[in-house]
Amino acid sequence: MLDDRSRTLLKALVEHYIADGQPVGSRALSKFSGLDLSPATIRNVMADLEEAGFVASPHTSAGRVPTARGYRLFVDSLLTVQPLEARQMGAMEEALHGLPANQVIANASQLLSSLTHFAGVVIAPRRAANRIRQIEFLSLSEKRILLIIVTTDGDVQNRILSSDKAYSPAELVAAANYLNQNFAGLDFEQIRQRLAGELQRLRDDIKPLMSLALEAGDAALNENAKPYVISGERNLLDVEELSSNMQRLRELFDLFEQRSSLMRLLDISNRAEGVRIFIGGESGIATLDECSVVAAPYSVDGQVVGSVGVIGPTRMAYERVIPIVDITARLLTSALSGKNDN
Repeated sequence: MLDDRSRTLLKALVEHYIADGQPVGSRALSKFSGLDLSPATIRNVMADLEEAGFVASPHTSAGRVPTARGYRLFVDSLLTVQPLEARQMGAMEEALHGLPANQVIANASQLLSSLTHFAGVVIAPRRAANRIRQIEFLSLSEKRILLIIVTTDGDVQNRILSSDKAYSPAELVAAANYLNQNFAGLDFEQIRQRLAGELQRLRDDIKPLMSLALEAGDAALNENAKPYVISGERNLLDVEELSSNMQRLRELFDLFEQRSSLMRLLDISNRAEGVRIFIGGESGIATLDECSVVAAPYSVDGQVVGSVGVIGPTRMAYERVIPIVDITARLLTSALSGKNDN
């Protein structure tokens, strides 16, 4: 445990380093900490903090910088979070209000990115993501049919079907009516299972159309069902700590493409209450050793279905980023809840 003097000096060091990115020396600490201490006393305290692993001395400077352990103590017990202004919260709410679910998720990712100037990520809901509200068939030519799928979250997908048989407009309407009346509210896997028991009752000439629709519709929605949406990756090119190591930066962009490791990390935040912060090596992903991830879960109709997060350098303004992530998660919960009943 650190005494009050050490905690005050560590807080001042972290805040000053976050602000200007330069190693912090004893003279600056004396000025910004508000403590009436001699430079020698401050140097002694810094030596103790360094020995304990809270700060480190870069080879190029006599000043010190926070370590991941120092950031962790700062975030857990020294940080003063800055509440968002009402004007900013109003703009955030407006950006996420009254839109289809997939657009709300994309907007949330862009909001996180634009407000923090880092990468914003949103894990999309898995619950009822592919449920069908309505299906339509439209004849394009003798054996080409346009399949139109509207999901319960307002997403619209189109697929062109190539049929061995020519269907009349009346037959297409009848097939669509049959699917809508019997299978609305189900996903394609559930429709496939139910149809398997009813194929014998369907007219032989309609069966191929049903099979084509199931296969093409399932493929269309699966292609569109991104496990997460990420925005602002290019912002990280402007972060000096990251851009100075191009190999690490390439690995970071590869991580965004591969998705699986980042998905597992963000899934952990689904089990947390409120904001969760992974600093450096705490993520368990080597590529993120110089990064922090600030994430929070969001819900749909009372059930946690995904998370939102910001990925940036360990030297980030946590007092700003934390409330931005927290409010975005809450607004996303509000925007998405009840949509499946529409």
